[in-house]
Amino acid sequence: MNNLAQPHHHQQAIALAYGANDYAPKVVAKGHGAVAEQIIALAKEHKVFVHESKDLVNLLMQVDLDAHIPPELYLAIAEILAWIYRLEAEKAQSQQAEKFEEKIENWR
Repeated sequence: MNNLAQPHHHQQAIALAYGANDYAPKVVAKGHGAVAEQIIALAKEHKVFVHESKDLVNLLMQVDLDAHIPPELYLAIAEILAWIYRLEAEKAQSQQAEKFEEKIENWR
């Protein structure tokens, strides 16, 4: 799940999910105000990336709940997902390197 949010005043949030069998990401949650804050808090609690983009959120708010994003937004969402995947891969690689270094230190 990926969450897109905008700053707290007039806050809106969208949660997207992209399953293996989906042809495009789906809007799985969206809301304004307190609902938006809950979406963002839940995402952060589960360590889900939160991307802030007022323009993209405004466009995605027009998509029905449980509907796939429109083709016009594929590129924008794909770029965000690719960036997230790179960050996650770098983090995993860094964690593996740290574990390896710890093992070496323990052998000394």
